[in-house]
Amino acid sequence: MTDKINPMQAAGLYKNAQGVADIGKSQGDDGVSFSSLVKNAALDSLSTLRGGEKASAEAVTGDASMTDVVEAVTAAELTLQTVVAVRDRMMSAYQEIMRMPV
Repeated sequence: MTDKINPMQAAGLYKNAQGVADIGKSQGDDGVSFSSLVKNAALDSLSTLRGGEKASAEAVTGDASMTDVVEAVTAAELTLQTVVAVRDRMMSAYQEIMRMPV
């Protein structure tokens, strides 16, 4: 079984990855703080999830095409999986720190 890649989705994901990579460049030589990076990622995640919810609601009322709904829901699903993976890694790192002898 072969998986087909949606070129539009791939382009969108590439654009999002470029945006994350360009964050440090936008503020000059100072770079960006870790807290602002996390804050921006969280806000982007929330907007993606809200977009998926909005597309689902529009599909119920018949105002959106199925293609748009599938793209929005898929983006929301990928975002949720990423957020859960980051949360799990952060919890694992926290537990490792707590196990360190003082």
